Amino acid sequence: MLTKSLVKKQLDKLPEEFTLDDLVEQLILVQKIEKGLKDSEEDKVISEEKLDSEIEKWFK
Repeated sequence: MLTKSLVKKQLDKLPEEFTLDDLVEQLILVQKIEKGLKDSEEDKVISEEKLDSEIEKWFK
């Protein structure tokens, strides 16, 4: 979940002029990174070997 503080930090990183799409893309990226970090902390990840195995199934 995003916080006002995090959104403000992202706004400060953008150039003086930007599109709404630029802002939304940046916020989506940050939210996905935050989720990934949380999942990692909660050990909700799979091994690289398991990932390779799953990807291999896609191409069969």
